[in-house]
Amino acid sequence: MDDTLPPCPECSSEYTYEMGALLVCPECAHEWSASAETDKDSVADAPEAGADADPVIKDAVGNVLADGDTVTVVKDLKIKGSSTVIKVGTKVRGIRLVNGVGDHDIDCKVDGVGPMQLKSSVVKKI
Repeated sequence: MDDTLPPCPECSSEYTYEMGALLVCPECAHEWSASAETDKDSVADAPEAGADADPVIKDAVGNVLADGDTVTVVKDLKIKGSSTVIKVGTKVRGIRLVNGVGDHDIDCKVDGVGPMQLKSSVVKKI
């Protein structure tokens, strides 16, 4: 790499530094690949792709999930603050993919329980 590093693509700060294979901005904490600066043709490595693109969310067995899918629960789930349990095989229809709290990335309504957020690692696409 050159002695001079490129400015941050987010805030245009000139104080960028290298951290392994990444370039980091200390002012806005934006990280991007150093190869993205040299290979602007690659959409996956472009800094703009990470800012607007939704992450790919996969279920417990690796199937890609989308809004409106129907999934089944693959393990018993205890509901916090309640004595009820969502049993294995419970169907959940019409899921919505969200950036929820922690790892919870599915917003849905479970029959008999109500609205809640689930982790994609505990469901399987039908």
